[in-house]
Amino acid sequence: MSKQRTLSSITKKVIMSLAGLFLIIFLLVHLGINLFLMPLTENHQEIFELLAGFMATNPVIKVMEVFLFGGFIIHIIYGLIVQFQNWSSRGSIAYKSGSKTKTTISSQYMIHTGVLVFLFLAMHMYQFYFMKLGLNTTPFVDAHGHPEFYNVAVDLFSTQPVYSVIYIIAFIFLGFHLNHAFQSAFQTLGWEHPKYTPCIKTVGLIYAIVVPLGFIIIPLYFMIMH
Repeated sequence: MSKQRTLSSITKKVIMSLAGLFLIIFLLVHLGINLFLMPLTENHQEIFELLAGFMATNPVIKVMEVFLFGGFIIHIIYGLIVQFQNWSSRGSIAYKSGSKTKTTISSQYMIHTGVLVFLFLAMHMYQFYFMKLGLNTTPFVDAHGHPEFYNVAVDLFSTQPVYSVIYIIAFIFLGFHLNHAFQSAFQTLGWEHPKYTPCIKTVGLIYAIVVPLGFIIIPLYFMIMH
């Protein structure tokens, strides 16, 4: 029974890691599109709307959305299950011995940062994805009644500082979450080696800083400029 439980726990961690890596790739794509909210080029608005329209209407992307949301759900559910299993299996002696000091702050609070990011994600989906489905109305629509996501995003960042602050805080927490999640995913998948692990940790740290910072720069720009 103990062996089966161990195998089940390992399986959950592997699935959670694969889903997490998929989401890491998605974040890069999402950031690449969002950066065009700022005037990187003269036609940045047209580029953003073109990319956003492609993401909203392309049938292949629609299929990928199913995997994306599946990835979110699997990662969150299995993350909670694994955390609860860890809590239940951790003895009071191990807790009192100060074993937490051997881990990083990012790893200690993975479940907490994950829950906070999930709450932000729920709000973010209401603002944008539900709008695409027609479940959330907006005054910014084109001639065909489709949401103008560029104007929606700019309006949120420019006129609602509370939303911008929540957005910034959420990505700070995401950075802490990613710092441990990146290397943990590769470790779970068996890519732990004295030769490669330091490189993976370095790449993970760079990713956990650069990607959230890229998202944070966007609301900061509109808060300052507008």
